[in-house]
Amino acid sequence: MSGPAPDIRILRGTDQPYPDADINIVIDVIRAFTVAHVAFLRGVLEILLVNTVDEAMSLKAREPSLLLAGEIKGLGIPGFDLDNSPYRVAQAELAGRTLVQKTTNGVKATLAALAARHVFVTGYSNAMDTAGHVRDLLARNGLRTVNVIASHPQDDDDLACAEYIRDQILGLRQLHPDDVVERILRSRPAAKFLAVPAGEFEPRDLDFCVRAIPSGFVMEVDRMSKVPSIRRVVSAQTQSH
Repeated sequence: MSGPAPDIRILRGTDQPYPDADINIVIDVIRAFTVAHVAFLRGVLEILLVNTVDEAMSLKAREPSLLLAGEIKGLGIPGFDLDNSPYRVAQAELAGRTLVQKTTNGVKATLAALAARHVFVTGYSNAMDTAGHVRDLLARNGLRTVNVIASHPQDDDDLACAEYIRDQILGLRQLHPDDVVERILRSRPAAKFLAVPAGEFEPRDLDFCVRAIPSGFVMEVDRMSKVPSIRRVVSAQTQSH
């Protein structure tokens, strides 16, 4: 990256007021934005973001074709069509559908981060494409400031991914992908998926959460729509080829 290095801040949690920035990147590895990435790979057109179950139900009452997806304390929500499992989303017929997503950390953090000019969401699965796209935006458009928001307030899964994305944007290559994956798998959120015998959490979800899936697109939030929504945007690297 030519010119002065951008100012990239790593922030944690969903409740703080985020500093002003040109770009906000919100991370939820386990599992919200891994689910979103898989859903787009399955042909979803758009993902509407809401903070409450009531908002989700109200949207579906007005538009019954919507599919509701999400969790409360990690568990599926009664009356929703899908939970927060990337493994199960990968099995669903989603082509041409619109989702409504409500989650504890990722969605909440995103809805608090809409003030930036560009807002992106990602897990580890789409981290490389997201970092490359943001790096290109910074270089082409004279943008200077980036908040990389690890939505989980305490644990290491989102923080590891945030540090990895920062390094990729800056071209530092200090964190090896294997180290990021190890930190994700050793994090407290991952532990409940590794329990023996398996409990209420699908162990195969972690396979999606720790696998880079190059897909040629990034997930950008349309912050100006009546209901903020994630949309699939062709990545800068794909456009240049």
